[in-house]
Amino acid sequence: MGHDSDTATMRILCVCLGNICRSPAAAAAIRDEAARAGVAEAVDVDSAGTGSWQLGKPPDARMRRAARAVGLELEGVARVVEGADFETFDLILAMDRGNEADLGQLAPGAAGRGKVRRLRDFEPDADSPDVPDPYLVGNFEEVVDIVRAGAAGVVADLRQRLDAPAG
Repeated sequence: MGHDSDTATMRILCVCLGNICRSPAAAAAIRDEAARAGVAEAVDVDSAGTGSWQLGKPPDARMRRAARAVGLELEGVARVVEGADFETFDLILAMDRGNEADLGQLAPGAAGRGKVRRLRDFEPDADSPDVPDPYLVGNFEEVVDIVRAGAAGVVADLRQRLDAPAG
């Protein structure tokens, strides 16, 4: 999904390791939740990875199947987080503590690091700070449920910001 920064209120980047499982699923879940909440036009969501070995590949077929089973369509091809992303995006959502640490290293300064949060920070009853990586384990359905719960929290936070008085 491209960046439509002219109309988007919040630009969000979802980040995992290879950008073929968790981050495209989280991006799709946030787009879906925003549409259901009637705030789709207020958010622009993309995904990227911290590693380059999946570069240019589409989302993992197993993740696409699990996501499609609940009505989510995964988009794009794997790309790597770039320094410019810390300027382009308002919120950078790491899928786990390792991704968060990598993003902290990549961020050009304190302002960039301040944009990094974990997706599960937005999930009030999260049983872990991390979205597990399904690539080797195969728990794709569980991961879809987790990113949908996180997406609901992200969109609830966005709605609070939209409803807050300016100033």
